[in-house]
Amino acid sequence: MRIAFYAPLKSPNHPVVSGDRQMARMLIKALEHGGHSVELASELRFYLREPESKSFDALKIEAREEVARLTRLWHRDGKPGLWLSYHPYYKAPDLVGPALASAFAVPYVTAEASYSRRRNAGLWADAQASVARAIEQAALNICFTQRDRQGLADAIPGAALGMLSPFIDTSAFREKPARGCPTRLVTVAMMRPGDKVESYRILAQALGSISHLPWTMSVVGDGPAREEVKAQFAGLPAGRIEWLGAIEPAAVPDVLYSGGIYVWPGFGEAYGVAYLEAQAAGLPVVAQDIAGVPEVVRDGRAGFLTPPGDVAAFASAIERLLARNDERTIMAAEARRFVLEERSLAAAAARLADFLAKIPVS
Repeated sequence: MRIAFYAPLKSPNHPVVSGDRQMARMLIKALEHGGHSVELASELRFYLREPESKSFDALKIEAREEVARLTRLWHRDGKPGLWLSYHPYYKAPDLVGPALASAFAVPYVTAEASYSRRRNAGLWADAQASVARAIEQAALNICFTQRDRQGLADAIPGAALGMLSPFIDTSAFREKPARGCPTRLVTVAMMRPGDKVESYRILAQALGSISHLPWTMSVVGDGPAREEVKAQFAGLPAGRIEWLGAIEPAAVPDVLYSGGIYVWPGFGEAYGVAYLEAQAAGLPVVAQDIAGVPEVVRDGRAGFLTPPGDVAAFASAIERLLARNDERTIMAAEARRFVLEERSLAAAAARLADFLAKIPVS
């Protein structure tokens, strides 16, 4: 099938690394793995940082122009078999795909759409209404987390919903066995205000309470809150933390392989692709039982999920894996098996194939 792919929040070609960009790329790979032809329909970024009417109106004009451009293109070259919109939500609604899909009788599908009733105020309410209409129109809405699925089911009764567990391309992790330093902690996260800084704060406090143990840590990440993040760790013993900054995605597996435990609280994580990569490298995870993290980390089997905001519990979970090497080794093996067998590109491709085979294509 020829599939038109669109990510209103961030194009898969966007220069800034993020989990959102990575999952968009993974979806394209999984579809291609299943034999489909995927074309990036548009690079238009429809993103509202703040609920400001002037910006919203300007973006809507751009969206109409993009619909007109693609209309001309499809009349000339033929329409695709399906439109797939990745991650439409109140700050980044898809105002391109639904109109085209309706005009050309093309099935419309969303992946990782979300709806939050608490955003139904002011201009956000208008943006969410667009998201709701797209979800209602969709032949299928592919959900990555039970939280998102429930949100869509509550807001749009009768919406066509299906579950696809978060996944990664495991090819970079299949050849090497896990053999990192058991007392080396690793985290991979951007440094930006809000949830990321809050996660770094919890992590720094937890490590401060176990500074008597012989751990070291590698931190991969950079961003506008770099100095604020580093200040949180200033009280820790010198030489314990290696700040690696931003590195190429292809270099991340080697950093993970050097470690023994992946630690990241996970405030605001939709699910966290980095958790899957860490487990594929054979690292058990210590995170919080929050947001979408339980979708990618099996508590008590591949790591520990602690109560949100409980610094003592987070520190205790790290200490337990540092002290009990046998348990850490068992969890490391289970973490690696879980991702390589259940959350691989091939597994996702098979699931997507099942979904798309049931969608009538004109």
